[in-house]
Amino acid sequence: MVDLIKSMRPHQWVKNLFVLAPLVFSQRLLELPMLSRAAFGAFLFCMVSGVVYLMNDVFDAEKDRAHPTKRLRPVASGRLPAKVAATAAGLIGLSSLAVALWLDWRFGAVAVAYLIVNALYSWKLKHVAFVDVSTIALGFLLRTLAGAFVIGVSLSEWLFGCTFLLALFLGLGKRKHEILQAGDRGAEQRRVLDNYRLEHLNYALLCVAGLTIAAYTAYALSVSLPGQPLHPSRAPFESHWMPATIPFAVIGLFRFYMLISRSEDADSPTDRMIRDLPFLINLGLWGAAILVMIYLD
Repeated sequence: MVDLIKSMRPHQWVKNLFVLAPLVFSQRLLELPMLSRAAFGAFLFCMVSGVVYLMNDVFDAEKDRAHPTKRLRPVASGRLPAKVAATAAGLIGLSSLAVALWLDWRFGAVAVAYLIVNALYSWKLKHVAFVDVSTIALGFLLRTLAGAFVIGVSLSEWLFGCTFLLALFLGLGKRKHEILQAGDRGAEQRRVLDNYRLEHLNYALLCVAGLTIAAYTAYALSVSLPGQPLHPSRAPFESHWMPATIPFAVIGLFRFYMLISRSEDADSPTDRMIRDLPFLINLGLWGAAILVMIYLD
């Protein structure tokens, strides 16, 4: 059981906080019924994403055995039999999707789409350069969309754009780190790495970083004009001070870029990011500023 839970990557479930983004930006965080629905939705996405991790470990067991850290995973090391992992993935996945559809059919449909997209990723898309990271970014977009459906709100198109671009930036950064860390053994650890070139990744990272900053700036400016008529489908979020958060976004992006450039550390960029004190301080200050603006402005 311990190895099964470990294979579902509880430390990666922080990504499912994107399900809660619509709750925060719709200014309904303090409404207990909405908070309960959103939190339960995030939990269901933790289960569904855990199923994805289980299936990835089953599919990638041979490749993981050639990786310096992934070889220690329960399935790759043999501590968790592949058949047990696959059976557990099926049971958890079906039950989680059934509950998601009961909670809200649109939320459930997005959860099904998330599982299908990730199944396609595990089967084929993860072997196609740049399509693989775009698929990962789509997963974050689906999380945010699910969070909006489960509480019945809509968000600015700029916020959805920021979500996709930020996730794409993180995915590209992970690929850069894997290339730097793997060296000549990249194809042994992940087949798609043989189709990437470091100079192309650096160019893509800088382009996506610029687009992310531009999209966030557009979003910040679009919600900093109180008195302007809001589109009826948008969440009622306005603040004169929203542009002041732009430096936090810029600092966070470039801090992450610095972290992925350290090839000597075998840990994934995500793991390193959630342990990096400057990054966490910057993220905490951004979060605190957003909450203050939403609820006290």
